[in-house]
Amino acid sequence: AKINQQRNILFLRIVSMAFLGKAISCSMQVRLNACNYLARPSSYRSICSSASIRYAEPGVEVNAQPKNVSRWKSELGVIRSDWTREEVLDIYSQPLLNLVYKAATVHRMYHDPQMVQRCTLLSIKTGGCPETCNYCSQSSSWSGKTGMKAEKLMDADEVFEAAKRAKAAGSTRFCMGAAWRSPSQVGQRQWSRVLEMVRRVRSLDLEVCTTLGMLTPQQAEELRQAGLTAYNHNLDTSPEYYPKVTSSRTYQDRLDTLKHVQDAGISVCAGGIIGLGEEEADRQGLLLQLASLPKHPESVPINRLVAVKGTPFESHQAPSGMDLVRCIATARILMPQTVVRLSAGRLELSRGDQALAFMAGANSIFDGDKLLTTPNNDRDDDTEMFQDLGLVSRPAMLPYEGGNESSREFESMVGGGGGG
Repeated sequence: AKINQQRNILFLRIVSMAFLGKAISCSMQVRLNACNYLARPSSYRSICSSASIRYAEPGVEVNAQPKNVSRWKSELGVIRSDWTREEVLDIYSQPLLNLVYKAATVHRMYHDPQMVQRCTLLSIKTGGCPETCNYCSQSSSWSGKTGMKAEKLMDADEVFEAAKRAKAAGSTRFCMGAAWRSPSQVGQRQWSRVLEMVRRVRSLDLEVCTTLGMLTPQQAEELRQAGLTAYNHNLDTSPEYYPKVTSSRTYQDRLDTLKHVQDAGISVCAGGIIGLGEEEADRQGLLLQLASLPKHPESVPINRLVAVKGTPFESHQAPSGMDLVRCIATARILMPQTVVRLSAGRLELSRGDQALAFMAGANSIFDGDKLLTTPNNDRDDDTEMFQDLGLVSRPAMLPYEGGNESSREFESMVGGGGGG
């Protein structure tokens, strides 16, 4: 295994050298553009981005005006919400190494390419969910086949201790998930306990994320006042394919919750899962939907399906690492400021696959040996990978370029648990 890891790292170093050779003639100008980019008005960004691309392509004169250049190429790195399906198809269909190169260029405009956040995900209420997500082991509809038993909501003290352990292990964002359709299905005592969890975890100077199902505007506001950093509510797939994923809610239900979250000043964490039986057009449709939101999500987790025995999707095959990289690179180009989170399904990826994903724009992983109910990579292995690839952990509460106020106004929330 050690030899294979070394071969993967050697391969990625060779690939990295190839990218470096292509960009070497323009590296100083791209660095200058990236440093000045965020301080400029949007009108300048379009010019700056176009210039960056001209510099980044050896053999193209600075003042040259190529004919019939796609808008996304001439405005690479510009923040937009008016993407078209044709543009997304064009981006997604690029030769993989060209796509990764373009995505890496955008990534360096807004992010430190060596910085990757380590997050921990804890299931605070497992099993017994009334939803019918065909990939999920926590649905009560097939609990008899999965053997998943419904558990009670954890105590706030237990969650607080888990968060302290996660922080000590190097995580800077603590995420809590409950197998609920909505907090509205539970009593006020349980909801108050969740708000207490958010406040106490936030008191550890950790970023806090929750995924609790559909929210009302009032529930979103209460989470904001408790100190929540981000709310996870995945769209899973394209609007067209969604009815084949679940029948217990609609796509519009998901979009409504995202709006309530954004209106409350909380950052949105919304992504999807590949490997649900969808076509590539559905993956493109998912990314188009996310990139078309009025404000791009702070975070977009890209998950590979972890098929669970007993669920309707138990026989689905997980997509390849290259499929995952293609989705990550496309997401990075469409949503330049967003944190693209390399999420579930990493366990079967080689270190080389993960390194290429980081190069393509992924800048977050989930730490620890479990993600809700499915296994995850060993923490020590991830530490070794960071060392091999020269990655550094993102500090907690470093203001985010994207997202909402909750991902930037950290100082105003310290000690109080409220904010904004």
